[in-house]
Amino acid sequence: MKRHLISAADLSRDDAVLILDTAEELARIADRPIKKLPTLRGRTVVNLFYEDSTRTRISFEAAAKRLSADVINFSAKGSSVSKGESLKDTALTLEAMGADAVVIRHHDSGAPHRLATSGWINGSVVNAGDGTHEHPTQALLDAFTMRRHLAPGTGGGLDGRRITVVGDILHSRVARSNVLLLHTLGAEVTLVAPPTLVPVGVERWPCEVSYDLDAVLPKSDGVMMLRVQRERMNAAFFPTEREYARRYGLDGDRMARMPEHALVMHPGPMNRGMEITAEVADSPRCTAVEQVANGVSIRMAVLYLLLGGAPGEAPAAAPAPTTARTEENDR
Repeated sequence: MKRHLISAADLSRDDAVLILDTAEELARIADRPIKKLPTLRGRTVVNLFYEDSTRTRISFEAAAKRLSADVINFSAKGSSVSKGESLKDTALTLEAMGADAVVIRHHDSGAPHRLATSGWINGSVVNAGDGTHEHPTQALLDAFTMRRHLAPGTGGGLDGRRITVVGDILHSRVARSNVLLLHTLGAEVTLVAPPTLVPVGVERWPCEVSYDLDAVLPKSDGVMMLRVQRERMNAAFFPTEREYARRYGLDGDRMARMPEHALVMHPGPMNRGMEITAEVADSPRCTAVEQVANGVSIRMAVLYLLLGGAPGEAPAAAPAPTTARTEENDR
């Protein structure tokens, strides 16, 4: 792997499979009485979040702590950022505090790349979502979830699997990262959205585009529903919410047209009743909660490989806790 993880395009197929396989090993820790490894003891991970987040921030925090790293959570609200401090000065402050990795979520596309290439910090930079650009660890946890259900035990990719991504593609960093990563892993991706929510230049993405959800569903191994991001919209992109739900929402009738093995996915948070009905969201076929759990394993794998591990070194080879071992020993 490279020193930073900024884009899903940074990952070769071997890199992506290595992360997924490492996450499989690390996922076993969740079954232990003490869910910790000493791998990153003495390392400092900073969660630098300029945008609100629940799942991603908590997931990275849990991942770092399970690897015994010291974690600093930084929120722009209530910090010097609200007084006008620049990203550069914030980064220099973190460097002075000895940050080994900075996990950054920022409202501006390109901010993680700027941080990684500026020379302001010497540690690794992980993109936890930048504007409408990318969210690579979300794509990794989505691929991890798909592989567990659609290609279990292969230790490889998602070759030949057909994945459909539906909804607000224009404003979705999740969609872009998923298209890039799933293509790298061998999947065939189709985007479905109203014409107004399809980005300019999408023809250069490694995917197909359709405007007819009903035509695509019967051929899909996995369907990922995206939230309509009203907070990023400054115009009317569709007539009404009811019309959007009628044409692009996933309800029980549409789910019944999918193959029996097909997954329903959602990166969260959901707009129930708009892009997905409660019936579908709460059905056994929906993996939204499983994706959250898998996010911890994937982010552990990313931090492990960037900061403490080497290719081929199995993290789960560390001894399991014994009755004589306490949580204090693992800190």
